[in-house]
Amino acid sequence: MTNVIVVIGAGLIGQAIARRVGSGNHVLLADVREENAGAAAQVLADAGFDTSTAVVDVSSRDSVHALVETATGLGEVTGVIHAAGVSASQASVEQILHVDLYGTALVLEEFGRVIVAGGSAVVISSQSGHRLPALTAEEDRALATTPVDELLALPMLQAGRLADGLHAYQVSKRANVLRVQAEAVRWGERGARVNAISPGIVITPLARDELNGVNGAGYRRMIELAPAGRAGTPDEIGTVGELLMTARGAFITGSDILIDGGGTASHFYGPLAGLAPTPGTDRAEDTSAS
Repeated sequence: MTNVIVVIGAGLIGQAIARRVGSGNHVLLADVREENAGAAAQVLADAGFDTSTAVVDVSSRDSVHALVETATGLGEVTGVIHAAGVSASQASVEQILHVDLYGTALVLEEFGRVIVAGGSAVVISSQSGHRLPALTAEEDRALATTPVDELLALPMLQAGRLADGLHAYQVSKRANVLRVQAEAVRWGERGARVNAISPGIVITPLARDELNGVNGAGYRRMIELAPAGRAGTPDEIGTVGELLMTARGAFITGSDILIDGGGTASHFYGPLAGLAPTPGTDRAEDTSAS
């Protein structure tokens, strides 16, 4: 039986993880843009991987369910790499909530029904969720456990409760980590694991555009004032993804790994304090999931 690794969001981070866990498996690359999935599949195929492509809109249950059907038609789903998302500088509040928050919960639910024993998944979240002030215990639990199709109706997500796109993005990324923690219990019943990775600024084509764009100064400030003094690379995220998705990380589930060069540490306890983008004052934000 063929083992299938599903990559949702066929950007450089998804590809970097797939390179580390995809050998000997079939890699199904799915993206909202067919041309993105095709380009990624060609790169991996040229490197010797067995690939195919699909189009998916993670904000649509029908679309995600169709992707599950495609994946299970190819073999047993042993891995899911969820790297799809939009940033605060790319999308409206509504789009962010539908793609980053609802879409992630939907992917976890749908693939949690078919993941095989020994399988694993990683969700690419963001350092931004770590900068969001603490929510109440009730809000945490609501984001973690509310039935997927009721999530967007939560009072905390309604108009007037979110300051701007950055606020929606931070709440969505915090929700991703909470959802992973709750889903780890359900996935564990199938003998599978699920974890999150929260990257800081990682150099991708999107990040390069942002660094040279209207919010470039803010991004460069975040990089310069982090202990590492530089941005990350997709391969560095790939290394963490490999740990979480292979036997070397067999005791890790329901966790989130922050990999941001110390940017969050600097935000709370160092020279970045008060200078990182904050909701309602600055629309710049992390660029990592592309």
